[in-house]
Amino acid sequence: MQSADERVARRAQYGVTGPAGQLRGHRLGAAQGLADAVLVVLMADEAAGRGELPEPGPSGWRDRLEQGTRLQWEMYRRHPWLAQVMSTTRPPLVPNAMAVVEWSMRALDHLDPADMIHVAVTMVNYARGTAVNLEAEAEAEHATGITSQQYLDANDAAMQAIVASGRFPTYSSLAGRHDLEISLDTIFEFGLRRLLDGIEVFVTR
Repeated sequence: MQSADERVARRAQYGVTGPAGQLRGHRLGAAQGLADAVLVVLMADEAAGRGELPEPGPSGWRDRLEQGTRLQWEMYRRHPWLAQVMSTTRPPLVPNAMAVVEWSMRALDHLDPADMIHVAVTMVNYARGTAVNLEAEAEAEHATGITSQQYLDANDAAMQAIVASGRFPTYSSLAGRHDLEISLDTIFEFGLRRLLDGIEVFVTR
């Protein structure tokens, strides 16, 4: 029987939709689909429990939300398949993931309960929404043998030809700016700061 570490490592290697086992219930018989769904939740809980929650942690709501969201991002970075398992509308019962949200909400208990949970879930949704691209990128790199940056470099000439048409003056103004780095990490960092800025306006209004 595989150990917990081996199961998580195997899922990380192949991803939720990969050849390690098509775990969507509609692709299998009902009983097997249910058993595999339970297995996925157990594996998700194992993966989510690998990061330590700092105690007592930041006392300020902004620092605490930021750190909690970063913990989630790091979790998805370690286990890209996990973002495909988690859901905002039909969240699986993953106690270790719930613990991160609980930890984050402690600094928001001065808010109305509906506001508190919406702020917390908004941060959860942001981290997961950005992270859903991680597995697809890993699979694309595995299939093609090239990184995201190598893909962009290979398509640079074609991109230059498109922007030179005159249809995209704003894109054109950015052409040749090799100092402009954009990646999932920079998108996460930029968006996290802007999201916290917006929540600060709401919280302190």
